[in-house]
Amino acid sequence: MIYGPDPNAVYPNENIKSVCFIKNVITRPNIIVGDYTYYSDPDGPEKFEERVTHHYEFIGDKLIIGKFCALGKGIEFIMNGANHRMCSVTTYPFNIMWHGWEKATPSLDDLPLKGDTVVGNDVWIGQNVTVMPGVHIGDGAVIAANSVVTKDIPPYHIAGGNPCRIIKKRFDDELIAYLLELKWWDWPAPKIFANLEALCSGDLSKIKEIK
Repeated sequence: MIYGPDPNAVYPNENIKSVCFIKNVITRPNIIVGDYTYYSDPDGPEKFEERVTHHYEFIGDKLIIGKFCALGKGIEFIMNGANHRMCSVTTYPFNIMWHGWEKATPSLDDLPLKGDTVVGNDVWIGQNVTVMPGVHIGDGAVIAANSVVTKDIPPYHIAGGNPCRIIKKRFDDELIAYLLELKWWDWPAPKIFANLEALCSGDLSKIKEIK
């Protein structure tokens, strides 16, 4: 019995090479991605790591993305390595130019580090979205195309713009709380398969009928 695509396949649909499960093309230890999360890009979705910029292991920050996320073409995760020292007269990074200027290398304590960047489960991020360092995007959130996400986005909220702002909640508070407790993305594949109708229905009451 088949209960869906193989979560360990690079291309879930061999006929569509513009979509890949990015967990299976990650090589960096500081990027962690859950099952079934995909990146869509006709120019090569398997090159997703190129969309994570200024990400240096010596800084120690991680990009963590949950399960069942949909990431649109042109997304960029800017990590903490892009930050410049702001507590001094100049923000110019003399040290990376070498030739004696490396004596101005800042300590990590002098840099405005924001911590890990975290994307929850079942998050849809549109095309050409930029996510800034240390942002947390909650489960079930939707980020509009061309947005710049500078602050945390709560679960099951729709947000967009530059800077990204909350537009509205997807559901009422009661249903949001129920879904956060349900955590359907952690179900085994056969249970997800058996409940696809409820998960994909516009009748939101069906989700509460699942045993």
